Amino acid sequence: MVLRSDRPAAGAGDRELGDLQQRAVAAYLGLAVGDALGATTEFMTPTEIRHRFGVHREIVGGGWLRLQPGRVTDDTEMAIALGRSILDCGRVEPDAVAGAFSAWMRGKPVDIGNTVRRGISHFRRTGVAHVAADDHNAGNGACMRCLPVALRHCMDDERELVEASRRQAHVTHNSPSADAGGEAVLRMLVAALHGGTHSALRGHAQRLVARSPEYGFDRRTVTNPSGWIVDTLQVVFQALFAHKEFEETLVDVVNRGGDADTTGAIAGMLAGAMYGLAVIPTRWLAALDADVAAVCRQQALQLIELATCRAGGLVVGAGGY
Repeated sequence: MVLRSDRPAAGAGDRELGDLQQRAVAAYLGLAVGDALGATTEFMTPTEIRHRFGVHREIVGGGWLRLQPGRVTDDTEMAIALGRSILDCGRVEPDAVAGAFSAWMRGKPVDIGNTVRRGISHFRRTGVAHVAADDHNAGNGACMRCLPVALRHCMDDERELVEASRRQAHVTHNSPSADAGGEAVLRMLVAALHGGTHSALRGHAQRLVARSPEYGFDRRTVTNPSGWIVDTLQVVFQALFAHKEFEETLVDVVNRGGDADTTGAIAGMLAGAMYGLAVIPTRWLAALDADVAAVCRQQALQLIELATCRAGGLVVGAGGY
């Protein structure tokens, strides 16, 4: 039995990384472990989770998708597809992003959301790498995969970050409400990558609520979140700001059930960037699919290298983020 306190997460190579690089790796691995942990409780209610697990806190697979332990879902897989397209082009190019998503869908993924499927099918039919604006499609699918955008643009100004966000998001999700939520998460990620605290990240969340009051998260009103991005981010923010530890943040969010792989993935990337590699439980990293873990580490470092090279190799603070 592995004790919960047995936590050192960094390997020998990780210990040589600079702060920005190790936070980037932690964010990507956090995304993947949150996805794998939450996949088990996806579409369950909190009561069902309590009856089955007591408190769900291990990466054991199963769930409605009947996954092998450590297998990830569309959240991580789409982030990796997006990351590859960015690395191939040097930037977020909508046609390349749509092509990468289409190739991913052609591989018959274990799970795919309806809005994502429609967006990719639209690209295949028309060759147009964006869908029409429609707030009825304000799902969480663009936000769940957004981490590579934050890594690539972590040295840029906010305008470039927002423009890149919309280029990738609108391939499948063109919604002002979803844009607002996803862009807030990206601002939080960039701030965390540069050492931002709970207070700094909460400030970004509160500014989102000031602009879009439906995102209000101070009261625990959602316990079984749907795929609507507002539900998703309310739960993620509640868990993120209720705890000061990576593990307890993720355990909180995935035990609320609902779209738990996605709430786990978004909470994991934010908490990973904020807390760093050393606090990701060793047992979760050991349980994660080894190939997925390797790709997450590799992409994180390559995207940060691309970001710093494009910025002239000068590491700067988070500025307006």
